[in-house]
Amino acid sequence: MTSGRDEEAQNFGLAAHPGHEERYERAREFVEVVNKLWDSWEDDAIIADQVSGQFADPDKVHELHHRGQSFSVRGPLNLPRSPQGRPVIIQAGASETGRRLAAETAEVVFTAWQTLEEAQRFYRDVKSLAVANGRSPEDIKIMPGIYAVIGATEEEAKVKEALLQEQVLPAVGLSMLSASLNVDLTSFPLDGPLPDLPELAAINGGKSRFQLVSEMARREGLTIRQLIYRVTGARGHRTIAGTPTQIADQLEEWFRQGACDGFNIMPPTLPGDLEEFTQLVIPELQRRGLFRTEYTGTTLREHLGLTRPVSQFANSSSAI
Repeated sequence: MTSGRDEEAQNFGLAAHPGHEERYERAREFVEVVNKLWDSWEDDAIIADQVSGQFADPDKVHELHHRGQSFSVRGPLNLPRSPQGRPVIIQAGASETGRRLAAETAEVVFTAWQTLEEAQRFYRDVKSLAVANGRSPEDIKIMPGIYAVIGATEEEAKVKEALLQEQVLPAVGLSMLSASLNVDLTSFPLDGPLPDLPELAAINGGKSRFQLVSEMARREGLTIRQLIYRVTGARGHRTIAGTPTQIADQLEEWFRQGACDGFNIMPPTLPGDLEEFTQLVIPELQRRGLFRTEYTGTTLREHLGLTRPVSQFANSSSAI
């Protein structure tokens, strides 16, 4: 809905990206519209009466007549309401504007913090903003991305991490890093530091990713080459290289210390590293009582512990 680059805007009839605040206002209206569409069929709208030939109760299928700044939508949706009520809304964005939108509309927030303290501050902030918007803290799940490199020993995991980094083509990594920072880095030495960067206020792309990558480089004293490895593999998310027990230790610390509600696991390779995670790390988390041993629901919404929303048109008299 918001994206971050002019190339994306140019695929949708625009010469350049709209401003940061404008993009998020458009996203806010977009969420309003799709929620109305997903709710436009009430849960018991389908009759499927073969004798009369009536498929749906016309009093329970609703037009939207939405007229907004960015969208004009008549409705209804051409599909009945899903078993989840609505799909789970997942948002990624940690700028101030992104946090406000998440607090109002998101049910899962995908983040990329590197330190426990950063993650805790973000967690507290978004949960507080959700409450200020009349929501429960449980209505929104914070799930940082984790790039897990698993080894039988810590040394083996570090060797595996180094082998993965060797697969990164410098030119490709440099292009990705330049995009993350909105700065052309091709004229700077790979083994030198980042050049002076623009102020955050001047960035019209991904503000939170710019801030995350630039602060990571400053905090850890990384060269451009070292930063390339962090951005191209984990996409700036937190890398944990170690044994299954060491990885579980760090996940447990973040979970118990109020930094997250769960994690978005980003395996280095598929399917092998994902299979390793499920076979080696998940059992360790289960032994600690941190991961389910069986499913108690059938939908993603139920798996995440999110409530099923009631259609906003329930008991409405506006129908087709």
